[in-house]
Amino acid sequence: MLSRYRCARPLGCTGQSIVEIGLVTPFLLIALYIPADFGIAYYTAHLTQNAVREAARVGVSTKDPFDSAAATAVANEAMTRIPGRLNSVTVTVTFFGGGNCMQNVSVTAQGSYSYFFYQILRLLGATVPNTVSITRTSRMRYDFQPFTYSNACPTQSFPPVQITRA
Repeated sequence: MLSRYRCARPLGCTGQSIVEIGLVTPFLLIALYIPADFGIAYYTAHLTQNAVREAARVGVSTKDPFDSAAATAVANEAMTRIPGRLNSVTVTVTFFGGGNCMQNVSVTAQGSYSYFFYQILRLLGATVPNTVSITRTSRMRYDFQPFTYSNACPTQSFPPVQITRA
């Protein structure tokens, strides 16, 4: 009974394995590519966080007084460190200060990341977003002030400085 399902010739079933591999390979490639694509997005977000943290460190060590020229320099520092995979990047630098309060510098970077897998899904007819927004913020205490201040300054000393990269 079993001999009926076996191939009569030794090489008679070789076409079956080629068809099986051809059917399974696209699913295997997709299963391997999805984690890689999300990993690249995660790594891009991590590099963006490092960029704003380093820019905030530059900002808090800028000599007193912190003004819009210093904020522009901090924003440019962040922009040079943000990875190129992030599109439509906006860096905002805000200085909270004035009075007897703890002054601090806040650096925010926002951009959009395009998953390549989403583009493939759109080709197949799925409705998925074009991009995913990545936003990272770092806020640090300004170095040139007395250590006795413990309450954070609630107001901005001047309007935030924004720099945009398309």
